[in-house]
Amino acid sequence: MEQISKQPEFLEGTVIRVTFKNKENGYTVAVLKTNSEDIIIVGELPFVDEGDVVSLYGEYVLHSTYGRQFKVSSFEKKMPTTAAAILRYLSSRTIRGVGPATAQKIVERFGDKSLEIIENSPEELTRIKGITAGKAQEISYEYKKQFGIREVMLLLSKFEISAVWAIKVYKALGERSVELINQNPYVLCNDNIDFPFETVEEIAEALGTEPTSRNRLCAGVEYVLRKNLMNGHTCLPEDKLIEVSSRLLACEAEYVEDAINTLLATFSLNETVIEGRRFISLNSFYNAENYIAAKMLALNDFPRSDIPVNELEIDYVQNKIGITLEDTQRQAVSMALSNGAFILTGGPGTGKTTTLNAIIDILEHRDFDVCLAAPTGRAAKRMSELTGRQAVTLHRLLEVEFSGGEKQTFARNEKNPLTCEAIIIDEMSMVDTLVFEGLLRALKLGCRVIMVGDIDQLPSVGAGNILNDLIESRLFATCSLTKVFRQAGNSDIVKAAHSIINGETVKFSNKDTDLFFVRQGEFDSAEELLLDLYVRRLPTAYGFNSRDEIQILCPSRKTPFGTVNLNALLQNAVNPANRSKKEIFFKGFYFRAGDKVMQIKNNYDIDWVKDNGEIGSGIFNGDIGTIIDIDKREGFLKVRFEDRVATYYSEEMGELEPAYAITVHKSQGSEFDCVIIPLLDVPPLLKYRNLLYTAVTRAKKLLVIIGSEEIFSQMVKNNKKTLRYTLLKNSLYEAADEAY
Repeated sequence: MEQISKQPEFLEGTVIRVTFKNKENGYTVAVLKTNSEDIIIVGELPFVDEGDVVSLYGEYVLHSTYGRQFKVSSFEKKMPTTAAAILRYLSSRTIRGVGPATAQKIVERFGDKSLEIIENSPEELTRIKGITAGKAQEISYEYKKQFGIREVMLLLSKFEISAVWAIKVYKALGERSVELINQNPYVLCNDNIDFPFETVEEIAEALGTEPTSRNRLCAGVEYVLRKNLMNGHTCLPEDKLIEVSSRLLACEAEYVEDAINTLLATFSLNETVIEGRRFISLNSFYNAENYIAAKMLALNDFPRSDIPVNELEIDYVQNKIGITLEDTQRQAVSMALSNGAFILTGGPGTGKTTTLNAIIDILEHRDFDVCLAAPTGRAAKRMSELTGRQAVTLHRLLEVEFSGGEKQTFARNEKNPLTCEAIIIDEMSMVDTLVFEGLLRALKLGCRVIMVGDIDQLPSVGAGNILNDLIESRLFATCSLTKVFRQAGNSDIVKAAHSIINGETVKFSNKDTDLFFVRQGEFDSAEELLLDLYVRRLPTAYGFNSRDEIQILCPSRKTPFGTVNLNALLQNAVNPANRSKKEIFFKGFYFRAGDKVMQIKNNYDIDWVKDNGEIGSGIFNGDIGTIIDIDKREGFLKVRFEDRVATYYSEEMGELEPAYAITVHKSQGSEFDCVIIPLLDVPPLLKYRNLLYTAVTRAKKLLVIIGSEEIFSQMVKNNKKTLRYTLLKNSLYEAADEAY
């Protein structure tokens, strides 16, 4: 849309038609009748319906297809005052529970005072036949809710905060929203709302909140802890928390110390002392790590059966499925069947899949109900292909439910457990703390837990370091496969991966191989080469489909060879604009039909439809799909994710990013036929071994690296592990001490 008015303008009129409304965020397209003309209005207008009289503030924009429109930034809904107008209003079904027949009865009895009765004296409505005391209160609540959200919208609109957030605030705080915000604006930072701290600072300053207000200081401390969840930390050492919080709040350390002690005293935070150092954590993660520790030890101690595997049983399975296990693999099979919890690790080509298939076959031979799961859809699909059995995502297995924002709950839990007697989780390095807690809560005591992963890959995107902490605790049976089998050893990708993880020099032959290193030092020529490889050379030479089978993996986002810049270049190369192609502009990017896109955060409320007609909701961080349709008039687009099509409206589009190039972190759990890795401008903080190893091991058939051998060598030599502060190991040790 092109802006054609610079100053905010005012409109007043009657809504005569609503052509589109998103019930979740209030985004509306409607026609407003003014004294002089009918105008298309667009914007977040919750509870605005046909027949409403409204005052609007906003600006005129020129839509490329639909012409001149009025984009609403804030509005006020004028309530009717006459009996006839009130009847029209109530008959429009604006208030849930009131239809035309009930509206007629209310207005016949109370006339011009109908709305006053609904708001202030709902018990009077029970004088009307068919309206119970409960229904009367519900009608009053629904009516007052409209005013409550309107008041919140008016307050937040002063700070250019959208109606979507106003609805979220009202859902969390209820009728007293405005009162509570005025008393303590930092209530907007709590878990149920999760406003950015910087935004709340603006509101607090406008409301006259003192910089040393305890509410501000406590909110700042909690914000630092929540912010660091994104860095993988489930807790922070108190000294670091004080240092970072003091910097954020621009105050002396003693003020932060006082705030921390207040939060601990009110049980808003938890502390753990390890070797004299105090660690501070949010309640949800403190409780999660303690639960994981206790449940894992219990599952380990109480397997369904402890009948050991004998050599004849392993020989039988080998013959049955046509494999040959070497000694370490046979040991792994035996350990998996002899322990309640077992961890199998190993790099590419070391036989994890062969070992896993043997374990599954023996479990099934013993009549175990076996469940296979993985953290992502791509990982689950690959697990299914490799084992010949159905595997599902952990979210689907646990029947994830939406509870607002990114908050997740699971229908499967202690009261509604899974029925499986053994569960095998692949790509365990990707599983974060809250998901693993949810899984363990859904497992019955006696269920075997078999975890498979590569400890040398990057840790989970979410907070925690589960696989690493479980292994380092040395409390659970673990087998590491290290021998590279001959067939896999013929792959230069596999050889390079093992050389990288061992810190050894990688030799590139670039002849009759599945790994090519193209040395490039000039940005322009490297960019030209990358585009040519993606668009022409690799598809021509190997038959790869650029969009579906070639994936560019970048260490970073915002460098010249980061995802942001490369996605713009690649889109123009493989999916350029033309008059017949649908596109929609959103937050600096034109999404086009045919674009490859990725979901960048968990959203359990996005609706999807499967090809077989099954409907559901939930698209998860890292899911990759293709835009198949765009409707600019209604303001939505559709994305195909393998066998399902999801619909995105308005603000949800902000959760999509182009995915011709993605970061290495976002590629975890996925494999691609062909991978291109640009290594020209890697930021110093990202020049480390695990990141390079993870990128290299994403390639199945072909890997092309473009860039500097010096950068490659620096990354191989830097074995600095990603530091994560967690409490799981300590919780395991404490739980083990109590048990024994």
